[in-house]
Amino acid sequence: MIADRIKQVKENVRAACREAGRDEKEVTLIAVSKTKPVSLLREAYEAGIRDFGENKVQELVDKMEQLPGDIRWHMIGHLQRNKVKYIVGKVWLIHSVDSYRLAEEINREAQKKHTEANILIEVNMAQEESKFGVSPKDAPALVEEISKLPAVHIKGLMTVAPFVENAEENRCFFRKLKQLSVDIAEKNIDNVSMNILSMGMTGDYQIAAQEGAVYIRVGTGIFGERDYSV
Repeated sequence: MIADRIKQVKENVRAACREAGRDEKEVTLIAVSKTKPVSLLREAYEAGIRDFGENKVQELVDKMEQLPGDIRWHMIGHLQRNKVKYIVGKVWLIHSVDSYRLAEEINREAQKKHTEANILIEVNMAQEESKFGVSPKDAPALVEEISKLPAVHIKGLMTVAPFVENAEENRCFFRKLKQLSVDIAEKNIDNVSMNILSMGMTGDYQIAAQEGAVYIRVGTGIFGERDYSV
């Protein structure tokens, strides 16, 4: 079942990329496994998934200990400063950095562990009050400020688009995030690259893939509906 869903998602990405003139290999699927049992993650792993995204630090760390070592773990949920120490040096990429103070804590912990951390800046493109993320107009200044931290490397931008019935409504936000990344890249800031755009979820990943997503984050489309009782 999960293998079939993964296959379907990949076929949809292939079609979206073909339509947009992109190479499908430019898009990596992150299986968003929050609240899902390890047995389902193993199924996804056996179906070829190597990138998994978690929202909660404790859940990520617990699952990491039970699953193969070649998995690339992505922290995609809101990260509190007091939880940073548990994931620095362990995760492939932190998608949800939206303040200098958080980046500063990641830098401090990375230096303590003699490692480095790759991050994305989370941008609240639709400026929804219920969402985390820096505003689009403040993002360039935040990037410049964080770029001075030696053990933190900005690799691009992330956004969580609004929940909509019609995915086309989110195209403008994905397009604007792409343009924002281009604008920031043109500044040629040391220690900053804009190679990664993390955008698009189960309801709108095909649109995101057409608009330049490098990582798409799909949970329900792979694992089915989430269990909110956990």
